[in-house]
Amino acid sequence: MSTLEKTPATIVTGFLGAGKTTLLRQVMAQAEGRRIAIIVNEFGALGIDGETLKSCGIPGCAEENIVELANGCLCCTVADDFIPTMQALLDRPEPPEHILIETSGLALPKPLIKAFNWPGIRSRVTVDGVITVVDGPAVAEGRFADDPAAVAAQRAADPSLDHDNPLAEVYEDQLASADLVVLNKADLLDAAALERLTGEIAAGLPRAVKVVPAREGALDAALLLGLGAAAEDDLAARPSHHDAEDGAHEHDDFDSFVIVLPEIAEADALVARLRRAAEAHDVLRMKGFVRLAGKPMRLVVQGVGTRFRQEFDRPWPDDRDGHVVIIGRSGMDQDGIARIILG
Repeated sequence: MSTLEKTPATIVTGFLGAGKTTLLRQVMAQAEGRRIAIIVNEFGALGIDGETLKSCGIPGCAEENIVELANGCLCCTVADDFIPTMQALLDRPEPPEHILIETSGLALPKPLIKAFNWPGIRSRVTVDGVITVVDGPAVAEGRFADDPAAVAAQRAADPSLDHDNPLAEVYEDQLASADLVVLNKADLLDAAALERLTGEIAAGLPRAVKVVPAREGALDAALLLGLGAAAEDDLAARPSHHDAEDGAHEHDDFDSFVIVLPEIAEADALVARLRRAAEAHDVLRMKGFVRLAGKPMRLVVQGVGTRFRQEFDRPWPDDRDGHVVIIGRSGMDQDGIARIILG
């Protein structure tokens, strides 16, 4: 079966809070009746990103077309979760015409790409492309490394090096697997910073890949889909820090937990507490839904480091409490974080 006869799948990867879900919403808004399925891999106990997509109000975001895999990092649970999910989608009476896969922000793309060579999958699906979404302001501030290319070169030269910043490894592996890099939140960078960051990312890539600036992930779906990369046949061109481990890897450096939030009186006061907790305990990511007194709509709160945004998305379906998912390094002080947030 030729690549053209296979169902194309696009892997959307990128670090925490880069804007992967927003990008998917933009693609779904341009579906124009095409059958698109989305697999969302949430790192944590609750599928926040899947809920966000289901509530987006776009016809293509029908609940039955969005599959959430919340049992851990997708690249770690390929056999248990990913393969059966793909087979179930493909065996539908009307299978999807394109599959979008949003990985966890902590996922390494290469083990997932390798999974497309599994029996029963290889003959039916191809990786149309790997899209890596980069949080422009975060990288510009040196969140991962001042010089990602230099870090990658250092690790390549000394494979026994015990890297003291695992976040940089994840970031570099995601870039190395990319067929297209989306430099998101470009509107938050001035022209000089945008040009410098684009050049740095391009210089650190192992092959010629376009780096495209975006605001709120607003890009034409024609740019994102139909890349025809057949990435599963191009693994050698996508180096990874974990190649020597034959794809094995651990995410013991990260952990997540959920804080249940009762109804709140003021959104700004809550965000201030979230920001204090993130700053005091070096929290990587916070995201969740909150019930605001006197408001029929639920409040979505998302934070990357100490940068937060909030918006109302849809009415509360029932009397559930709100909750926020906290993602950070293993060993973080969960009780201390909860005390600050709960006030």
